[in-house]
Order: sequence, then C-alpha cells, then structure tokens
Amino acid sequence: MKNVTLLTLLVFILAACNVKTPENTSNNNYLRSAEADTVDATNDFYDNAKTIELPVKPIQVAGEIENPGMVNFSRLPLRSVIVKETVLSENGDQFVGAYRYDGYALYDILNQCKLDKKNAEEFNPIIDLYVQIENDKGEKVNISWGEIYYPNHLQEIIIAKRVMRIVPSKTNELWPLPKTGKLVVATDLITERNISNPVKITVKSYPKSFKTVKGLKPLYSETIDIYNENEKVETLTGNPEDLQEEKFHTIFYGRGRGIHSTQPFNGVMLKDVLAGYTNLNQKNIREGIFLVSAKDGYRGVFTFSEIMNRNDQSEVLLICRPEVKDNGIFRLFPACDFFSDRAIKGITAIHFSANEQ
Repeated sequence: MKNVTLLTLLVFILAACNVKTPENTSNNNYLRSAEADTVDATNDFYDNAKTIELPVKPIQVAGEIENPGMVNFSRLPLRSVIVKETVLSENGDQFVGAYRYDGYALYDILNQCKLDKKNAEEFNPIIDLYVQIENDKGEKVNISWGEIYYPNHLQEIIIAKRVMRIVPSKTNELWPLPKTGKLVVATDLITERNISNPVKITVKSYPKSFKTVKGLKPLYSETIDIYNENEKVETLTGNPEDLQEEKFHTIFYGRGRGIHSTQPFNGVMLKDVLAGYTNLNQKNIREGIFLVSAKDGYRGVFTFSEIMNRNDQSEVLLICRPEVKDNGIFRLFPACDFFSDRAIKGITAIHFSANEQ
C-alpha cells in the first residue's frame, strides 16, 4: 500500500510540473519530444515548432581505417544542434533560416573506426587527419580530425535526420525546410558545408611528406613560408604590425602530459594573417585545408572554415616570440581545442590547398 501511495504521489508531481518524458527510443539520448510545445510549457526555445523527419541515405565509411563499411545508425545516439543557416550570394551573405537539427554526430559515427594511417611510420600523431564527406551529387566537404575529436564543444557536426524551424515569436516567419538528410556543421558562420544527402565518409591523412626529427633541439625557425596551392606567396619574419594583438586566457592542457600552464597567450588571429592570401568562396569553405608544419616535421591540419569561417569566436592565434630560442619563434594557440596537441611550435610553413588531396 505504501508503494502504491508513493507511485501515485510521483505521478501527481510530474503532471503538475508538466514534465515531458523522453521519446520511447532505445538508441538515443535525445530528450525533446517530437511534438511542438505550443503553450510554452518549458523554458526551451528550441521545441516550440513541429519537428520534421528527413530521409537519410545509407552512408559508407572508407579510407584509412581497418574496418570500412556501412554506418549502422540504429546503434548511434541522436544529437541536437542549433544553426542560423547562411550561404554566399552575389549580393552578400544570404540568410536562409534558423533551425534545430537532430541527427548522428560524426564523433559517434567514426568513434569505433580503427585508424590505419598511410603515413603512420613517418608521423604517427592523428592531428594531420581529416575526413571528406561526399553526397549523391558528388559535392565534397572536408572536416579536420581536430574539428571532430578536439573541440571544447563535442558532437556539433552531425548528419541530420530531422529538423525544426526556430520561429521568431513576433513575425512568425516560417523558414523554408530542407527535404533530405544533410551534413550540418554547427560552428560555421557561412554554412556552405551543410550539404544534402551525404553518402560517403572517407578518412584521409594529409599526403604531404616531411622529415621528422623527434626531440629536435633547438626547435627554432626565424621565418614562416606561406604557400597557396604549392606556390609560395609570403615569408613572415614576425607578426604583421598592422594587426591587433589579442590576449587569450586559457587552461593549457595536453592529451598526454595534462596541465601545461594557466598563463595567457598573446598573438594575432591567424585568419587575419591569412586573409590576404585566400578567398572566401564556396570551394574554399567546403574543401580548403591548411597544413601547418614545424621544423621537426610535426604538423597539423585545419580546414579553411575552421580558421576563417567560425561563428563562435574561438579563434586560432599566431604567436611570435623572437626571444624564445627553443620552440620558437612562431607557434599556434587554437582556442577552439580542448587539448594542446595542435598548438604547433617552431612553425616553418603554412600550406593551403582546396584541390583534391
């Protein structure tokens, strides 16, 4: 009798609070109901409209992994992201609409893929990896391994299987809805990487080779050569004087050695340094890749969009300290990363390419 009374009391409390229960699904951690909250029963702005299902095509995972095959979506949790979609146009940036997307994160899709790097003997670290997503039209998008597994905010790149408009409360404007599943990169400002109907994900290591000297002392380079499609376009001997120096406070933490420091980093935004040597266009946003390499052969991949097209102000700093005779004079600080692995030091070159690797 006592148990029945407690159960009745619990039901009463839930009803009084109007608590929504999760969807009855065994394969996800999605907490919102697919039904619209039209009476503001919750404080959530992102459940107020109807959720629409999007058909997702079968997706193959291939490339530098030991276990290629088709993605089994039934084993993956659903993730949720919010996006203000905007594309390039001749008349300036064109706003498309604001949406909540639910779908399967690349983080989860690739999580159990066992890597088989082609260049592992030369360079074993994983930070020169990227994935190429291709859709049924042959359109391609590149995403760095760092964007998937290193960011401060995980699971923000998804294959969307459903969508909800985020409707402005005063205008009630209804943004156009997509009709198919799509890739959604929630950290992009211009959302040209959000391509429809992805069908293939290919894991790749950047194919440029460097001599690797582990433990090189001193790790020091007085200059950085900047290349655009293998053509040298600039040699830096210091940070450009016309750029404003920024101070980023951080807890600098490595995946291997843990805490390094709690001291701030001072430098200029890498996107401002590179802006004069690359163009903001659809091809570069979708396929552009920067490879940052150091004197000891250490290197890391960043996509064009990751550096030049962020919507979260988690920028990459270029730091120049001529007085540092080891690990100098140039280094990166990627404020977007949780770990310090891509804080490359002793930089000698930055290579950019938007052509097939």
